[in-house]
Amino acid sequence: MSRVRSVNVGRPREATWTKIGRTASLKEPVVGPVEVHDLGLEGDQVANRTHHGGPDKAVYAFAREDLDLWAERLGVDVADGQFSENLTTEGIDVNESRLGERWRIGGPEGPVLEVATFRTPCAVFKAWMGRSGYDDRAWLRRFAEEGRPGPYLRVVVPGTLRAGDALQVVAPGHGPSVSEAFRAAYGT
Repeated sequence: MSRVRSVNVGRPREATWTKIGRTASLKEPVVGPVEVHDLGLEGDQVANRTHHGGPDKAVYAFAREDLDLWAERLGVDVADGQFSENLTTEGIDVNESRLGERWRIGGPEGPVLEVATFRTPCAVFKAWMGRSGYDDRAWLRRFAEEGRPGPYLRVVVPGTLRAGDALQVVAPGHGPSVSEAFRAAYGT
């Protein structure tokens, strides 16, 4: 069964090592219900609105299975939320999801999210990994070569979700998979 393993939110914090002087990369799991609105999760904010956020990047999902893959490669544990994802999923290959695919989280009244695009790795992500104690040498290249960036989701139907909720694909996508679109864009 596919499910949301954790729901992760963060707020901008001072980060002198970024061009804009702040980051919301630190996403921490929350307990209990979280409201999902058109522009994302209640309690979550974006530091750099030029490159993040907005309707097509309202929620970012990354699979626990992919975090485990990186933990193996890096030789250390990788916590839920470390890749700044809002939803850490289990039991679904989020990178094989097709653009336009729709997910319902929870029961029939739960929010519906649509796979909109893929995450673009950036220098802040690289620096965040290094500052978090991970090996960030050639991080952007390594992350891109893996071709498993995770999807950004748009909110089709707002609602409430929580860790442990079922994740059900309720409409197929019409475009390439997240991995295919990413590889086409980055030539990996």
